[in-house]
Amino acid sequence: MLNFVAVLEEGSKTSSTVDDKLIKDIAKGSMEALHTLYEKTHKSVYTFALSITKNTHDAEDILQDTFLKIYQKAADYTSYDKPMAWIFTIARNFALMKFRDRKKEDSMEEVSDMPEAIFSFVEDVSERIVLETAVNKLDENERTILLLHAVSGLKNREIAELLDMPINKVLSKYNRTIKKMQKYLEEEGF
Repeated sequence: MLNFVAVLEEGSKTSSTVDDKLIKDIAKGSMEALHTLYEKTHKSVYTFALSITKNTHDAEDILQDTFLKIYQKAADYTSYDKPMAWIFTIARNFALMKFRDRKKEDSMEEVSDMPEAIFSFVEDVSERIVLETAVNKLDENERTILLLHAVSGLKNREIAELLDMPINKVLSKYNRTIKKMQKYLEEEGF
């Protein structure tokens, strides 16, 4: 039987802490600090963008735009000991702009399913397909919380701050999502 959480967490790495000093160094023009910040956070930012857009190309664009904006606006960063919340706010704003741009173009096509790249660590192709299908059955909030926790390695407290939700709501949504996933996987014979 496929242990969903174990499989997802296999591909995740615990997110390294990001402190205000990195952003202050970026504000001073340090490319090394920007590189360090990118290395510590790019997977989480990409996963977050992907959970919103469900499109790899858009998520990659948002990732690039986010780090460009960080470099440009680091001097405007106000220290609240929550640099990840600031970074995710930037990424979320770019994701919302993507949706607005699509609506303006009046070509809002149905967004694609979760890409297999996010589950590339699952070696068995059939398990990967079932996992992708199960994640696609979740609503946006469930998918975002699940992917931020399991794939990006964020703690529930960090997710609560990022999504501006009470921690108990994040915990209950996460637990319900896991049960929903387990039920689906059991129905599929895993």
